[in-house]
Amino acid sequence: MNPEQNISKILAQFSAKLDLNSVPDAVQKYALSLILDGTGIAYASSQYDFSKKGLEALRLFNEPGEHFVLGTGERMNFRDAALANGLLIHGLDFDDTHVAGVVHMTSAIWPCVLAVGEKTNATGKEMLAAYIVGMEVGARLGMVAKGAFHQVGHHPTGIAGAFACSLVAARLMKLTEEQMIMAQGIVLSMASGNFEFLEDGAWTKRYHPGWAAVSGIMAATFAKAGYIGPRKPYDGRFGLYKSHLIGLEPQCDYSLATAGLNEVWEVINVGVKPYPSCHFTHAVIDATRKLTEQYALTAEQIESITALVPEEVVKTVCEPLENKQAPTCAYEAQFSVPYLVAVALVRHDFSLDDLEPEPLSDPIVADLAKKVGYEVDPDSGFPTYYSGEIRITLKDGRTLQQREYKNRGCADSPLSLQEISDKFMKNCTMAVPEEKAQKIKAAILNLKEVKQAADLASSF
Repeated sequence: MNPEQNISKILAQFSAKLDLNSVPDAVQKYALSLILDGTGIAYASSQYDFSKKGLEALRLFNEPGEHFVLGTGERMNFRDAALANGLLIHGLDFDDTHVAGVVHMTSAIWPCVLAVGEKTNATGKEMLAAYIVGMEVGARLGMVAKGAFHQVGHHPTGIAGAFACSLVAARLMKLTEEQMIMAQGIVLSMASGNFEFLEDGAWTKRYHPGWAAVSGIMAATFAKAGYIGPRKPYDGRFGLYKSHLIGLEPQCDYSLATAGLNEVWEVINVGVKPYPSCHFTHAVIDATRKLTEQYALTAEQIESITALVPEEVVKTVCEPLENKQAPTCAYEAQFSVPYLVAVALVRHDFSLDDLEPEPLSDPIVADLAKKVGYEVDPDSGFPTYYSGEIRITLKDGRTLQQREYKNRGCADSPLSLQEISDKFMKNCTMAVPEEKAQKIKAAILNLKEVKQAADLASSF
């Protein structure tokens, strides 16, 4: 790479110049389905205690505004609305994932687009183009690290999302390329997201994407005012990867940050979740369900279960094992391979219903979860795929096994557009009647026809 063509400059050029007409129709259509998915999840999240407490916190600032908060009918100032919508989309851990980047970008990008789009009175086409810019940038910044952020306790969605949102906001604000470079440098000091929540099921991860959106908005606004940021926030001496990954930084591939821009559309590689749990767990859930159905298994037959998972995800979903075998709250359960495998065998599925207090205390599931251990998968496809395998030893001595190399929902095993639509309707109707949900769905899928962002907000 030419020293004068550093990463932030190339990403600024891409973000400023992207022409929606150059984006393949299939990419645009899939992008709209991702927005639909995220919006539906926000409506579902609005019914849960974590979202109600989060929104109450924002109300305490007593700063009214005109920007829409999904699923609530409430309006806040545009930074608070961005934070609220990010919390709502990500709060149930049901939102999409760019598998290779290990990032949940819609939960950061769409709230940023909504807030700044309303602020600048953008058209639907401008909003869709900005969304695609953010998704492309965020995915690539995650890919550079090759999954290393998780290993050292950083949440890449909050971090990569902040940089992506700085460019989303800058584009919608119509900043210059130079100002976009500055915005990326400024947001380096704002980007954050920590994994300590895994230790006790705390709620903090839920607002990381919303904070990324706010950080991006702040950085772009500072850049617009002429504030100076470092020019090499990614590849500088104290840049993102060197400062955050320390000993793991040598494995980073910086070329991935800009590779294939305008040619390879990473939006297409974003996977929609079939289950409301950490995406790293989905392969073992599916493997368990297949074995359970094939052999008509019951909990009483099980001697032990071993889940094979990628080494890179062990700290997130398998350790400490004694805690993962006995989650004490819904959020701990969503990051617990033992619990999720037990639920999949006992109930033949895993859904939002399984996160309610009563299912969490089910003695059959609790006893079975204690029989679930793990091993590192020597043939893992991570990070291209979140692969997994289940080996079940029965009390009669038989051993059964099922491998899922390509997790369902990834680019090579995607949910259909109809499945995504069905998921949206199920989630959205947790908060509004079906007729209203259909109206919201139509508004999103016809985003390109929207003349001004306020018209879209009125549909919500």
